[in-house]
Amino acid sequence: MRAEAARAPGGRVAEIDQAHVDDVDGYVPSEAIRGFWLVDSRGKLTGEYEANPHYGVPQDDFSKFTVPGQWLGWLGDDPVAVVREGIEGCLRPQVADAVVDWVKILETPRFLSAMLPVPGDQTRVALLSRMAFAAPFALSVRTAQHGRSVLQGVFSWAAVNLASPRPRRDRTWFDLGVSLDWAAERLTERIYELDDEGPSAV
Repeated sequence: MRAEAARAPGGRVAEIDQAHVDDVDGYVPSEAIRGFWLVDSRGKLTGEYEANPHYGVPQDDFSKFTVPGQWLGWLGDDPVAVVREGIEGCLRPQVADAVVDWVKILETPRFLSAMLPVPGDQTRVALLSRMAFAAPFALSVRTAQHGRSVLQGVFSWAAVNLASPRPRRDRTWFDLGVSLDWAAERLTERIYELDDEGPSAV
């Protein structure tokens, strides 16, 4: 604690409950922090302690995903549940008994859409034909063989033929250790990859 305080003059040193986090140098959900020891301007512990009112078992947080003004109806009546199931669906083919304890969307996702003009419509009405998003996440997953791991990355989803009589096609990507900018740059490419694929791909 003294070493951490020396590196944070005028700041705080977090007390982390390792019952919820294995690597304190990795992503730490706010609920896993018991509280903070205050540090003076010289990098010394003051002895003062601030308890974290949010301390407890980490929970899902999709508040940054459900941003106002962004239509999510293409994901169904419960977009959060659908996205969480999509994330779990990416993990289970790798480890069949994977259990996701919590998922947190870390930043507002990048969304991409494409409209389809209506032939002969003088009102210039257009129909939504494609949608995609890239959402940065942190999550905790448990398996019988490997125990608990906290993973970070970007989960992306694209859907096409939303306004077409042709079968809808969906695909998801689960990229670990990448930035939101990296994943967002690939959304345009990925949203058109589905044109040459079968009815559905995950």
